[in-house]
Amino acid sequence: MVYSSGFSLKDDLSFFKQYIKESEYTVAGFSYGAIKAFEYTLTCKERIDTLQLFSPAFFQTKPEKFKRLQLIAYNKDKEKYLANFIKSCFDPYGQKETLHVDTKESELQELLYYEWDISKLKEISERGVNIEVYLGSEDKIIDAQGAKEFFLPYATTYLINGANHFLQTQ
Repeated sequence: MVYSSGFSLKDDLSFFKQYIKESEYTVAGFSYGAIKAFEYTLTCKERIDTLQLFSPAFFQTKPEKFKRLQLIAYNKDKEKYLANFIKSCFDPYGQKETLHVDTKESELQELLYYEWDISKLKEISERGVNIEVYLGSEDKIIDAQGAKEFFLPYATTYLINGANHFLQTQ
C-alpha cells in the first residue's frame, strides 16, 4: 500500500486503520496527503485497485480571502499556526498526539489552492480504480458537504456522522 500523510504530519496512518483496505494495490492519503495520493494514482503505471481519500483537502469552495488569511497567519507565526491547525483538525473532540515534519509555505499554498478536477476523477474511475472518499460531518477544516457533492458522481463517498477531520467521533 502507498500512503501519504496530511499537511505537517507523519505516521498518521493509525488514525484511519478502521477504514484502510490492506492491499498492495491500495493508494491512500489524508487531507493534503489525499492530493498526493490522487496525483500519484493519475501517473502510476502499476496496478491500483483502490484509491482511498481521507478528508481530502477541499478548499475550492472557500473564498480567496480565506486562503490569503491562512497564508498570512502561517507566515506571521508558523508554530502558532500549525498548533491551531492541528487543534482544529481534532475539534470538536480532544486533541490526540501527532508526529510532525517541517513544512513550507509552498505546501500550504498547494493545499489551499489545489483544484480537484472532475475529468481526472473520471479518468481514474474509468481505469477501473475504486475511489473511496471518507468525510467527517463535524470537520472544521474542509467543506465536507461540498466535497461530498463534488466526489459523489465518481466515488463511493462516506459522510461519517459526528466525525472530525481525523474521522474521529470521540
